[in-house]
Amino acid sequence: MLSRLNDGRRRAVVIESGDVDEVQRAYGLRSALYIELFGTTAQVHADDLALIGRHLTIRPGAVLDVGCGPGHLTEHLRSLDIDAAGIDIVPEFILHARSTHPLGRYEVGSMEQLPAAAESVAGILAWYSLIHLLPDALDRVLGEFRRVLVPGGTLVAGFFPGERIITFEHKVATAWFWPVDEFSARLGKAGFTEVERQLRPAEDGHRSHAAIAAIAETRRTR
Repeated sequence: MLSRLNDGRRRAVVIESGDVDEVQRAYGLRSALYIELFGTTAQVHADDLALIGRHLTIRPGAVLDVGCGPGHLTEHLRSLDIDAAGIDIVPEFILHARSTHPLGRYEVGSMEQLPAAAESVAGILAWYSLIHLLPDALDRVLGEFRRVLVPGGTLVAGFFPGERIITFEHKVATAWFWPVDEFSARLGKAGFTEVERQLRPAEDGHRSHAAIAAIAETRRTR
């Protein structure tokens, strides 16, 4: 089924420069098929939903689903009585999310400049939305996440694990494998402390999976 995302007529976009506009365009071209294949929580592993719920219901306050795609995980968070809003760079995803989940809040926006004040957000979900970022860009985005999170706020991130930091040809656009310990170290540099990690080997045609839940540290004052 995943092969339908790259059927020979619309080949995966190879993005060596981490061009956000190219990622946006590539997902926009495939948005209808992506929504069909991945646009409901029925396609999300039960362990992933449990991890998300376990860590993003800890404290009251707003939660941002950054890179929300079709909005299904934002809606899942809202079903848990979480004040969740979705942000994505792909207008086609936001239009779908608003139509499918009219009571939710969805906005076109960039993870590098989140529409939130400093220390105003209780949680962030970045579920496979960081995979197309160059390593330096990942550091900047994690810093932006830390900026908007309250001390003790939670970040939950899903990504593709690998033995090295290296690109691979994702079905939509060039993406990155990350060693889990290195991803955790990047979180630490940005001001987070890992509290749980989840690993799952490749199965049923899906690549291996990793996720980390991390807490925003209290900023030191001089």
